[in-house]
Amino acid sequence: MSHLQIFQVFPAVPKPLSFLQVLARNLWWCWHLDAIELFRRISPRLWEQSGRNPIVFSTLIPQKQLEELSQDESFLAHQQRVKDHFVGEVLSPVDRSESPYGKQGPIAYFSMEFGIHESVPLFAGGLGILAGDHLKAASDLGLPLVGVGLLYRKGYFHQYLDQDGWQQEEYPETDLFNLPASRAKDHSGKEVSISISGPDGEIRAAIWNIMVGRIPLYLLDTNLPENSPEVREITSRLYAGNPKIRLAQEVLLGIGGMRALEAMEIYPSVCHMNEGHCTFAGLERLAQTISSHNINLKTAIEIVSRTMVFTTHTPVAAGHDEFPADLLEPYLSPLAERMETNIEEIISWGQPEGSEPDAPLSMAVLGLRLAQYCNGVSELHGKVARRMWSHVWPGRPEDEVPITHITNGVHITSWISVENHLLFERHLGPEWYLNIWKPEITKRIDQIYDEELWRAREMSRSRLIRTCRALMIKQYGRRNAPKAMMKDAESVLDQDVLTIAFARRFATYKRADLLLKDPERLEAIITSKDHPVQFVFAGKAHPKDNEGKELIKRLVQFARSPNVRHRVVFLEDYDINIARHLVQGADVWLNTPRRPFEACGTSGIKAAANGVLNVSILDGWWCEGYAEERGWSIGSGEEYADTAYQDAIESQALFNVLENDVIPCFYDRKNGDAPDRWLKMMKASMQMAMQHFCAWTMVAKYEKYCYLPAAKHYTSLIANNVKEAAILSAQHERLRSLWENIRIESPVRETEGPFQVGESFTVTSVVSLGELRPDEVNVELYYGDLKSVDTIVDSHSEGMSVKEDRENGVYLYACTLNCKASGRYGFTVRVFPRGDDRIRFAPGLITWA
Repeated sequence: MSHLQIFQVFPAVPKPLSFLQVLARNLWWCWHLDAIELFRRISPRLWEQSGRNPIVFSTLIPQKQLEELSQDESFLAHQQRVKDHFVGEVLSPVDRSESPYGKQGPIAYFSMEFGIHESVPLFAGGLGILAGDHLKAASDLGLPLVGVGLLYRKGYFHQYLDQDGWQQEEYPETDLFNLPASRAKDHSGKEVSISISGPDGEIRAAIWNIMVGRIPLYLLDTNLPENSPEVREITSRLYAGNPKIRLAQEVLLGIGGMRALEAMEIYPSVCHMNEGHCTFAGLERLAQTISSHNINLKTAIEIVSRTMVFTTHTPVAAGHDEFPADLLEPYLSPLAERMETNIEEIISWGQPEGSEPDAPLSMAVLGLRLAQYCNGVSELHGKVARRMWSHVWPGRPEDEVPITHITNGVHITSWISVENHLLFERHLGPEWYLNIWKPEITKRIDQIYDEELWRAREMSRSRLIRTCRALMIKQYGRRNAPKAMMKDAESVLDQDVLTIAFARRFATYKRADLLLKDPERLEAIITSKDHPVQFVFAGKAHPKDNEGKELIKRLVQFARSPNVRHRVVFLEDYDINIARHLVQGADVWLNTPRRPFEACGTSGIKAAANGVLNVSILDGWWCEGYAEERGWSIGSGEEYADTAYQDAIESQALFNVLENDVIPCFYDRKNGDAPDRWLKMMKASMQMAMQHFCAWTMVAKYEKYCYLPAAKHYTSLIANNVKEAAILSAQHERLRSLWENIRIESPVRETEGPFQVGESFTVTSVVSLGELRPDEVNVELYYGDLKSVDTIVDSHSEGMSVKEDRENGVYLYACTLNCKASGRYGFTVRVFPRGDDRIRFAPGLITWA
């Protein structure tokens, strides 16, 4: 039927309970235990039945019960306590008058997915969970930030397994009335919508708003009656497999997202692109900057590039989206016209250096070219990203490629168990989470009584096991399993057994099957009479990843073996709720990626914050977090060319760690007491995660190293009719036009050597700058340890100064090199522009002797 008029009926909430409606419409509640308990105490059974969704929950509560609650003094006192907290953290103003954000617009944070709570299904995995934690931390810190994403009506798929253990997918539609979303409006109160020219006509999108504490999250939605079925499909499923729809999604997110902000009169001073899906935002921002300041494209680039942040999360080049010119043309043609350039020029920004004209546009390369502030998401991933994208800056040594790292953090209060939360309130202070990164706060974890902490651990494990049993019964019921099997599911897992969790995306490089390399040895560990072990697995494979689905099938079939079926379970449809139970209730968090393909791996941080000990390959965040007193490493950070050999070696290393270290440590109980050494490791793990890997620390680093400098750039660049931007544009153009004339003669040292530590020698080089002046360039002596005849490692540089002007643009440069340590060294001379990082690291503007 078409043209249906829709309405919804909600209960009549008594006036004393009116705050419950306000609370239900702001996701702030989902990371505050007292607020969650306010809803839950009304009816724990209905709260679970609603999927922990306050809006659905409100429709299930009998009217009579609401009337009774409105007279319940205990409930009203609890509500008032939550309301006071809400007003203080959400509604009270934040003074930003002295910051660059106070003078200009906010930070706009673009992401393809946002994982805030399981009741708002706009996420697929780690990227979305990170984005959700970013918004929560920004709210806690009072950062002036807005989120921009897409409103998926079907979201990411729900997983279920068939009788053989093969993954199946289903895409149920999300009822918009069950989300805390409202139509976004402009200053006049008019509902906001935008349109984009597409290959088959106009793409129209409505804008919705979901509040995440203080932070508005704006979501674009093409599921409108005026759109064609094909256009309505754009915001149907997250990560559509069809390249045409995938491109339309990324255009809508970037170009449409910027237009949505403009329609609401929000003009961001900084834009943060969370992965390459968002980088079209930079193109639209260029067009808007040209129009609003009446400037040319080159001047606009100087403004936009210095105020963009780009975070890459994918350490595999094949994981980044690329689009051919013929698909791009309908979207880029109107942009090219507004920028007064051509489509080929725009596409070239996203092509690697030296590409053929018809090469596809890489979204990652486009992001790197449009943003001055680029980062990976762990120290190791930053190094991998510099190597992977070094071709974007030809001539630059790999360690100088301008991609830094800010290690991901997790929003602690979103993931901490109830038991640990209460312990922290008692021992760290009632507002412990506001100062969690301070050593003087986290060191108080040492003061928690071992008996209390172990009791909290046992309670969390028991809750996980109850959840696993309930989910297994549900899974078997869906498959119409026999009654005997259903009965069997009621007793899977044991409350007192060492519980190891493995939960993540089932991609082959994550090696969920590493334990299955030796099934007999694994079975012996599981069925040990004295020191048994049990495993909980969860995770989804991409719908098109048959190898990942095969991994799930093999695990499920192993779990059905008669000897282990009570000790190994696979939980279907991994989501935030299951993840929360696992990171809180497991004893060990297992992570077995093929190094260096784990960009970060934040699930291990969530586990560590709960005192769950990590057993992991040294990859991602664990390279920074690992210490012997906090967990265990599998191997020593080796990397192999032969993956089969690597799997064989690291599988044996994993078994050795479990058998010789982990299991004995867990069961080392004196007189039946709690395991002393295990508890010490739990405390060290909690301190490490909370102090160094929390989302507040992460967002504070983004503010310090990216947002604040970018906002200050924005203020200065647009001042005085963009005078500074125009000067930079002219400087950039002058450098580009004259750079090819630079010549450097081989450097000469005054003494041949060899030298002794403490000695020094002078190096000179004749440099021809052509029409450029010495104050426009840096001339440096580049030196370091020799790895081979033409490769320097552990590099250093020493500035060279003009010793003699030989006229006609020719200069003799010199510097003194001090011999500080023994070794075999190499050196050469280079020239690159003088200026800020955008000038200094301009691709192509570096010349070597």
